[in-house]
Amino acid sequence: MRVLDMVEKPAVEDAPSRMAVLGRYIITPAIFDILAHTLPGKGNEVQLTDALQVLAHRQPVYAYDFEGIRYDLGDKLGFLKATVEFALRRPDFGGKFAAYLKELVPQL
Repeated sequence: MRVLDMVEKPAVEDAPSRMAVLGRYIITPAIFDILAHTLPGKGNEVQLTDALQVLAHRQPVYAYDFEGIRYDLGDKLGFLKATVEFALRRPDFGGKFAAYLKELVPQL
């Protein structure tokens, strides 16, 4: 799908859609000149999202409509959830980790 605009970490009530950037990109070299001229944004940092927004106004930018679980690794609880869920999927120790969690949960 073609991306026409994007916003860096909007408040839920200000979000223009339910779509999110997951942080995997294939970008043309044009992004480097744009980044060099991008002023600090959210968090007083130069945001790739801001540069991608400019790029989308200059040339087509496309997104992949991902279906699956999105983990917010920038959030401490989201990071922990992802860690636990992926640990449980590991064939080398997922079973042992699940057994540990079963012992731990009744203590909560």
